[in-house]
This record gives sequence, structure tokens and C-alpha cells, in this order.
Amino acid sequence: MDRRRFLKVAGLAGAGAALAACTSPAPVPVTPPSSSSVPSGPPDWTGLRSKLSGQLVLAGDDGFAYQGFNPVWDGQKPAAVAKVSSAADVQACVEAARGRVAIAARSGGHSYAGYSSPAGGLQVDVRGLADVEVLPGDRVRIGSGAALGDVSRALVASGRCLPTGTCPSVGVAGLTLGGGIGVLSRKYGLTCDHLVSATVVTADGKLLTASAEQEPDLFWALRGGGGGNFGIVTEFVFSTLPAPEVAVFSLSYPAGAAADALGAWQRWIAGAPNEMWSNVVVRGGAQPSCKIGGCFVGSVSGLNALLAQLPPAAERFVQAQTYAEATRYFAGGPIARESAVASSRVVRDPISDPSKAVALLAGQSDETYLIFDGLRGAVADIAPDTTAFPHRTALANVQIYLKTPPDNAAQARANLATIRDGLGALVGETGYVNYIDPQMPQWAQAYYGGNLARLKEVAAKYDPDHVFEFAQSVQG
Repeated sequence: MDRRRFLKVAGLAGAGAALAACTSPAPVPVTPPSSSSVPSGPPDWTGLRSKLSGQLVLAGDDGFAYQGFNPVWDGQKPAAVAKVSSAADVQACVEAARGRVAIAARSGGHSYAGYSSPAGGLQVDVRGLADVEVLPGDRVRIGSGAALGDVSRALVASGRCLPTGTCPSVGVAGLTLGGGIGVLSRKYGLTCDHLVSATVVTADGKLLTASAEQEPDLFWALRGGGGGNFGIVTEFVFSTLPAPEVAVFSLSYPAGAAADALGAWQRWIAGAPNEMWSNVVVRGGAQPSCKIGGCFVGSVSGLNALLAQLPPAAERFVQAQTYAEATRYFAGGPIARESAVASSRVVRDPISDPSKAVALLAGQSDETYLIFDGLRGAVADIAPDTTAFPHRTALANVQIYLKTPPDNAAQARANLATIRDGLGALVGETGYVNYIDPQMPQWAQAYYGGNLARLKEVAAKYDPDHVFEFAQSVQG
């Protein structure tokens, strides 16, 4: 889950969040369907514990403690947490839970809607499956519990890279399954575009390998169809690239200049070479301010020539870096848990009047943000139906992020809805599933667009009994 990226260049040091509040409406409880092929009755926790090489902790046990990244979700607890250490453990969990209680995987714990913590259900904690093995040639094998920081460190040591997000504590699983936007996306594509195969435990307890040759429908769905919908992934194999030399930058604009900067950035990024990735962060206040930052695969001189096309900034930072240095730069400082609510919109074409987007943050707290991440480039080189990620031709993705104490989350969510819907009136009612919002209107169409019908077919094939059902799951 990935799931969000906060960039040091934007003044938001890398961190992720699992969103939704114990003070806001609880997720709709899932009632397992009735089927002759699905057992019923309470789970046999004792039997499951005896089958695991890992650990099973029940809610009443002394060692039970569940924390995702976002304190807003601390009040929502599963009945049991299985800390698995093998694919066989995951299979045993699915067999124990199917038809009896809700089941969900947890890797990084950053689910924006807290879906990795099924209330009263079984959480399958895959963080014990975190090995990263750089293979001969250009491939890497990564356990589904690995965090992006671990992945980056292993690849950098081998002179390789994989386009991912920047927050080091986000899990590679959630990021990949929703698509995977990052600072190299315009040059090298999404994380899911580099997926070669995935090992998956499906709803019937089978362990399958999904690739272009094996289970191709499932492989298609796993590349952008959202986490938790089709099974529990235990391992990924990705193709990698030589780690590039890059130049990073940050431009700060004063209060009152945000609309002009955003308007200029939209035109600029639309015509920029694929080597340039950039974002704009608009920050709330009486007069919203903004920063433009990014990463250029190339030299400082090449970067400076491109930056000359943007409005002069009040503060400017430009620096050549190795890829290893850039990963640390974008990761920011130490990662702490952070309480917030969030949503997203996808910008297909430049906003005709950017002042209307900026005005949505006027008068909001200075911990309210619109984060525009540039797309197109290599992302758009792949047709929208080639993978499940549908937003291939979009100009940008916008994350809407409001920091809030847990006890004020209900009001923050109301503010979030106003901003989300106001932005939707400007850009259309689409969104990015890795920034999943439990209150997103028409969420299935917003996240999956023209790929929704095929995703439902894949869900019906691999999970006909809705074993992995949750409030915003794809249903066949």
C-alpha cells in the first residue's frame, strides 16, 4: 500500500501514510459469501498456528500490537496477525480465513484507507518476506515484504536501479500493484512496467507464477489493478536498469505566486524531454505558496537550460548527484508515523485556469497540500489497456494531502472532500488507486477507467467467492 511520496525538493521529507480515521465512518464490514466450495464457521486459530513457520498473534495475546503508518487507523484492529516467513505460510492463512473472516496482506502498512488492517479479520504480515536478490543480468528478485529503502540500497550497491517511489518505508508490493509513480517515471516508466513475474497465492490457496507467458490475465491485472484484489503476492521479479547520473533541483516561490508557477509548470512539463521528471507542491495558507522540484537524467548544464524556461524563483537549488545520492536526497530525513487524510485526482490536460486549483487551498492550514507529479514521457509509451494502469496519457497525478491529529480526522476528511471535488470539477473525476480514498465518488471508474470491465473478469476468474473482498475491492 503504495503508496504516497513526499519529496525533499518540495519541502516534504519522504513519508507514507495509511489514511482514514477512527473518528470517521468505519469501513463497511465484509460478510463472506455463501458457497458450497467455501467453508464457514470461525477460523481455527490453533490449527493455523500449528501450520505456520512464522508467528500467529491473536488480539488477546500479550504480544499483540498493530500499527500501520498512520495513527488515524490505530483504532482498527484485526482479530489476528500472521507474521509469515514463507509462501506456504501465506497459503495456510488463506485456507484458514477463506469463507470465515476477511483477510488482507500488510507490507509497508501505508494503505491510504487502512485496508491492510481488516477489522476483526486476519492480517497477513509479509514483512518477513523481504529478501532482495540481484540476479545475473538485469533482473532482481524481491520479496513482497521489502521496503523501497531496502530495494534501493541493494540495487545501488550493484550499480542498478528500478523506477520506484521515494519513501523508503513504503512496501514494494503496494507500490507495484497500483502502478508505481516515481522520479524516474518519465524516463523509464512505472514500477509495474518493469515487472517480469509475480508469485501469488490465490483465493483457492494455490501458489501461481504470473507472467506474460503464465497466467497472463492475472499478470495484466497485477500491473496497476490495485493491491489486495486478486491474491497475496509473495515475490516479484523485475527487470532493472543501469543506475544513471542525475541532477536534482528545487525552486521556491512566494505566497501569491503559486497560480503563475503552476500554470508555467504545466506548459513546461508537457514539452519537457523524457529525462526530466518534476512535481509542483502547492501549500495551503491565506495565500498559498508553492515549490517546483525534480530530477533530470543528465547534466547540470542541461538541467539549467530547461529551468530557464520557468519563472524566476525566490530560492533555487540545483546539484549533480549520483543515483545513490539522489535516492537519499528524495527520501529526506528519518521517517516517523504521520497522521493524515488524503485523496487524488488525475490531470489529463493542463488546467485552463490554474488559479482555480490554487484557490482550493486558500485559507486552508499550511499542512494542506496539492502535489502535482508529472506523467507522460515513457509512461505514455504504453497503451492504456496494455496493463491495468489506465492513466497513461495523463499530464500529471495530483495527491491531495491534509495532515491532521486523529481526533480531528472527521473535519479534515470533510475539508478533503471539498478540495477533491473542487479539483475534480477542473480536471475530471479520476484518481490514482495507490492514493485510495474510502469516500471517493464513483471510485471504481475513477481508479480503473476503461480497464474496469476486464479487471472484474479477472477477479471473477481468480476469486469467484470474494475471499479478498474489502470495501473498495474489484468484484467479479
